[in-house]
Amino acid sequence: MKITCLQENLSRGLAVVGRAVASRATLPVTQNVLLSVDQSMLKLSATNLEIAMTTWVGAMIEEEGSITVPARLLTEFVNSLPNDKIELELDQGSGLLHISSGNSDAHINTTDASEFPPIPTVDDGVAAAVDPVVIKAAIGRVAFAAATEESRPVLTGVEVKLNEGKFTMAAADGFRLAVHHGDLLQPVPEEMSVIIPARTMNELNRLIGDQEEPVEIVMTPAKGQVMFRVKGGDTIEIVSQLLQGSFPNYEQLIPQSYTTRAIMDLPTVLRAARTASIFARDGSNIIRMHLMPSESDAEPPRVEISARSEEVGDNQDVVDLDEIEGDEGKIAFNSRYLLDVLSVLEKGKVALETTTSSSPGVFRPTDSEEYIHVVMPMFVQW
Repeated sequence: MKITCLQENLSRGLAVVGRAVASRATLPVTQNVLLSVDQSMLKLSATNLEIAMTTWVGAMIEEEGSITVPARLLTEFVNSLPNDKIELELDQGSGLLHISSGNSDAHINTTDASEFPPIPTVDDGVAAAVDPVVIKAAIGRVAFAAATEESRPVLTGVEVKLNEGKFTMAAADGFRLAVHHGDLLQPVPEEMSVIIPARTMNELNRLIGDQEEPVEIVMTPAKGQVMFRVKGGDTIEIVSQLLQGSFPNYEQLIPQSYTTRAIMDLPTVLRAARTASIFARDGSNIIRMHLMPSESDAEPPRVEISARSEEVGDNQDVVDLDEIEGDEGKIAFNSRYLLDVLSVLEKGKVALETTTSSSPGVFRPTDSEEYIHVVMPMFVQW
């Protein structure tokens, strides 16, 4: 094996696949990165047995071959080199990888490529393509709502459904539910539903960055795998295991009616909620929202956002509403869940729908029908 490539290209490739390197490994070789030659390019692969990442680096190939090298050591050494050509050469006798660039030389112990777990290939399956901006927004609005506790594994994932020209992503942790609908670039031949680990979705979101090429998805539930292909300056493939089990029938959890619907200015309400969260920290993380219709034509409807703690004190913030429909409403939320949903919506207007103080609150952006977020209330004395 004898390869020459540029330091910046190799460094960028190692940074990509490094996210899939096992940190604590029962199989020590998974702390390595696999170097091989594919399509006249240097192919970098890493896996922690749940997720595998592959990317290709432009290189001049003098001799083909494949070998695995400790990922952290190789990455730190390559990153320390100047932006110049790097030569990689495997010494067949000693099994050492010789790396040279300018006046820098290193020899790194290697492990035979045959000991590396096979990187899954997903060729046959239901294929779809999504605009990168669309899928990035969907993951950002949904994946954070997945559970982090492993007690119910399916809830640590994001359910992804493909149906004709649409996709739906949903995540829930038992206290909240996020659902986002979006468009595929072309219809799929059959309906498909899989549960993808939220960690995988977050890695995909990070890799998409500001790519402009469509993100390709290939699902093979029979093999229990999904592959995402991100094309930009470099092609990156992520193959992930799917989570097995049945995702909750979340349609039943979305309230179909409300007694109070308030339309709020997002930045204003988010600021008030952040202020209340300072006091909520010492008060069981409870933020109260009191929705008040206007008592006269001269004053607008308002919402009082408050928190109190016996030890620290309390605060109240009264914010004008754009409009309110229905009766006066009172509901209390866990401060983290409230801040999470307001933060991912970021700007514009949001509608909060409530029924009673013990019923879930529903958040919807007013400018689209594609997103809905349901949060269970906290039970408090009013």
